[in-house]
Amino acid sequence: MNSIKETAERFFDACETGKGWDECQQYCEPDASFSAQAGALADIETLQAYTDWMKGLLTPVPDGWYELRSFAVDEGRHNVTAYAVFRGTHTAEGGPVPPTGQQVEADYVYVMQFEGDKIRHMTKIWNDGISLQQLGWA
Repeated sequence: MNSIKETAERFFDACETGKGWDECQQYCEPDASFSAQAGALADIETLQAYTDWMKGLLTPVPDGWYELRSFAVDEGRHNVTAYAVFRGTHTAEGGPVPPTGQQVEADYVYVMQFEGDKIRHMTKIWNDGISLQQLGWA
């Protein structure tokens, strides 16, 4: 059995590299929920929908990558927190506007709540307004 740290690390990488739910589901409860106080994610309520949204984000931003800056396990509260910076350039079709050539550098945090050895809920902390402005999408 993997520790929640190992599971969270594998999930984080799969999600952030655009593997979608097909890859991410093995780390999550089937009905895992999702929340974020970000307009761009307002309609997303499941972790399945979020991981597929991330997969789609890499279409208009094909060079998108993350730099993991902090990773912490809170055994007492049964959660894992990851802080990272996402970087990329809008160079391909698929965004809300034609490719802008503009770059994004976005700080964000995932808080992954576990039930047993699977993620049951994830909260994303992210200022989407700044990211959308950087990309020329808002």
